[in-house]
Amino acid sequence: MTLNRRRFLTISAAAIGLATSGARAAPAYVWAGVALGARASIRLDHPEAKAIAARASAEISRLEGIFSLYRADSDLSRLNAEAALASPPAELLECLTLAGTVHRASGGAFDATVQPLWALWAERVSAGSRPTAAELAAARATGGWDGLRLDMDKIAMAPGMGLTLNGIAQGYIADRVAALLEAEGLTDILIDTGEHRALGQMPGGGAWPVKLAQGGSVALRDRALATSAPLGTVFDGEGRFGHILDPRTGEPAAPVWRAVSITAPSAALADALSTAACLMPDRAAIDSLVARFRGAACESAALA
Repeated sequence: MTLNRRRFLTISAAAIGLATSGARAAPAYVWAGVALGARASIRLDHPEAKAIAARASAEISRLEGIFSLYRADSDLSRLNAEAALASPPAELLECLTLAGTVHRASGGAFDATVQPLWALWAERVSAGSRPTAAELAAARATGGWDGLRLDMDKIAMAPGMGLTLNGIAQGYIADRVAALLEAEGLTDILIDTGEHRALGQMPGGGAWPVKLAQGGSVALRDRALATSAPLGTVFDGEGRFGHILDPRTGEPAAPVWRAVSITAPSAALADALSTAACLMPDRAAIDSLVARFRGAACESAALA
């Protein structure tokens, strides 16, 4: 599977009060490492930057231990392997609850239960072919969202089902890191986990200008931005089979959109809505979906 979507984490923050107190700002501290399976960096202008960056890194690692499909010991991986998870973490329940809300609002277009389809496509394309109609039908029959049961004591699903939160977890993690930094007394923060989350404005004033890959830019202040592209991540080297699968057909998203960018109060919501929007047939359908969520807006929908 080829991953050609830009994925990294960048956090830029300024210490609250330094600009107005007359105090000299501390030199920028830059932490570099790996987060969400990609290169990551955190840049902070703060006297305790090193300690704060360490706490943010630890929080990212903790959340990966919940959501990652690449770690066999993660809560999500264990749920997929055993079809049940006792005493699930609150973060997993919260993320799945939001996923269910977007699932219903999108008429089933956004569906975290497409993991068996993902696995099928990855296996067949890596072998030089593509799934047959019968294989797609069998994968789709393993169970949809209605086969999932969410409870504080246990998450359970039908045998053969599998979940992926790739269309929402990056945004959710951005929200959690923003909350951590805000609790540290920081303001004027921009976080990029593949989705953007802005707290406040730029340290020098004004909204954060975030450029869109499809052209143009969005000014962010106390908002989140997510962009999804049907061919942003592909299963094959030729770029024919995109990563956003339609649960209603089992096929990759129809080649309608080059990229769709959504803003919302939270990065998790923006992430899920931008993914679902790539499965909408026209701009009117995207706008109708986004209008169901207070504070959300479609900033750009570039045709393929």
